[in-house]
Amino acid sequence: MGEMTSLLFTLLLGLFLLLGSGIVFLSKNSDRFVLFSISLAFGVMVMLMITDLIPEAFEAFDKWYDVLLFAFLGFILLKVLDVFVPHHHDHEGKEDDDAHLSHIGLVSSIALIIHNIIEGMAIYSTLLTSFSTGILVSIGVGLHNIPLGMVITSTLYRTNQKKKKTIGIIALLALSTFVGGLFSYSLHGLFDSSFIMGGLLSITLGMLIYISFLELLPTLVKDKDKRTSLFGICSGIVLIFIVHLFH
Repeated sequence: MGEMTSLLFTLLLGLFLLLGSGIVFLSKNSDRFVLFSISLAFGVMVMLMITDLIPEAFEAFDKWYDVLLFAFLGFILLKVLDVFVPHHHDHEGKEDDDAHLSHIGLVSSIALIIHNIIEGMAIYSTLLTSFSTGILVSIGVGLHNIPLGMVITSTLYRTNQKKKKTIGIIALLALSTFVGGLFSYSLHGLFDSSFIMGGLLSITLGMLIYISFLELLPTLVKDKDKRTSLFGICSGIVLIFIVHLFH
């Protein structure tokens, strides 16, 4: 497959995020759907760490403590960036709940950009090597981007109530996979270095740990609708298993 065609595929993968947005708007973004989106994203992120990021990071590095070091760096980096994101405190009232949801959407967006850039680089390289394998990997990546698009859209839209603004933000996020493809295309194999890829994967791992256990999980524990939360988490786990059928 040619380089331009491979780049086009990384661009089209952003449509899956927009598909997640479409699902949110069709559902009218009710309280229950927001909770389902958050629990679905939690299930996806935890499984993504277990089945993809942790094994790939350890494969890239010779020593296990390199993974821990870069994961800790990613965790701290997102914590520092968190300082510049509007904060939530006790979130007992509706305004505080909305601020908390907006906070989740913003920090999730930061981690998603880095995660998708890495995937864009990997997909671009895979498509150049093997078209059939690249297509399957692309489908898998696209499927797990749908719930991430859902949670970011539902949390941001809940606070700004502006559909065009929310879609615009998601559209910009959707370009992150394409940016990863551009990096691989422009830098001619620099990111093929196992140390660099391992570092990026581990940083992403640290960020997802932060989001999953310091942002999403407290929201799920606090909410009284445990049935919806459990259904969303289980759906996220099942989705990742389906994704792996395409890998």
